[in-house]
Amino acid sequence: MKPLTTRLLGTVLALATLSAPADAARRAKRTAAAAPTTVTVDYGINLAGLPIGTARLAGTFEHDRYLMDVSAVLTGLVGAITGGKGSARASGTFSTAPQPGAFSIATHTASSGIAVRMALAHGNVVQAEITPPLVDMQDRVPVTAAHKRGIMDPVSALLMPAQGRGEPLDPANCNRTLPVFDGATRFNVVLSYAETREVQKPGYAGPVLVCTARYQAVAGHRPDRPGVKFMEDNREMSVWLAPVEGTRALIPLRISVLTTIGTNIIEATRWTQGAAMGTAGASVAQASLPGQ
Repeated sequence: MKPLTTRLLGTVLALATLSAPADAARRAKRTAAAAPTTVTVDYGINLAGLPIGTARLAGTFEHDRYLMDVSAVLTGLVGAITGGKGSARASGTFSTAPQPGAFSIATHTASSGIAVRMALAHGNVVQAEITPPLVDMQDRVPVTAAHKRGIMDPVSALLMPAQGRGEPLDPANCNRTLPVFDGATRFNVVLSYAETREVQKPGYAGPVLVCTARYQAVAGHRPDRPGVKFMEDNREMSVWLAPVEGTRALIPLRISVLTTIGTNIIEATRWTQGAAMGTAGASVAQASLPGQ
């Protein structure tokens, strides 16, 4: 059960990737003058049609800065057996792509736990720590210094800004490659536009971008492992992106990933958005790794 728990929490905390937009110039002027914007999205987690957990994403956006917290807990029988839960935080700046400055994640089960902390500058890892350290495996593809440059952490990868001067719901915003490093493995998530559809959830109603996703292992993985090969060949992955009103950010409303034991779906059950209190901007600007 331990590998399953790790995969599920990893999907929730790592990928894991809407209202009609107004005139771009008017929106930009309003955004510049607005208070920090907050959004909280609650998710249900289902595997093979069965509810197995819940998750929450809480983001604060101020001008070009962001702070995002993600948490997840496995419930029901799976939760009772594994005690699986996890939390993660990322902060940094964004324009057409996130540039994280700090990332931390901790996952726990009844029998084990792992924690990762990274400090970054301009998308480059300057410090990384994994507790407990990875077990050295001869078949693991080495992670080099080059693999730690121009990357984003798994939580920052959930933030997908509108590219260029295009509107958030421009289909082109699906077409991007996310270069992800989680502290141990380097991989790409390649997104492509599939369709635009209307959805209705508590707190949100409107169009979303539906993007298909592909997984590309780069380094830190064990290429002959069945799970790696399965994910590289996996054609059944998608993410629905919804824009955060008052910003140029899109975040997932739904993530669907086929696994070897069924389809894992993480889907919003409630969307809550509003302006942050006056101290929120300071929390974005001062966010750092815990303990620093």
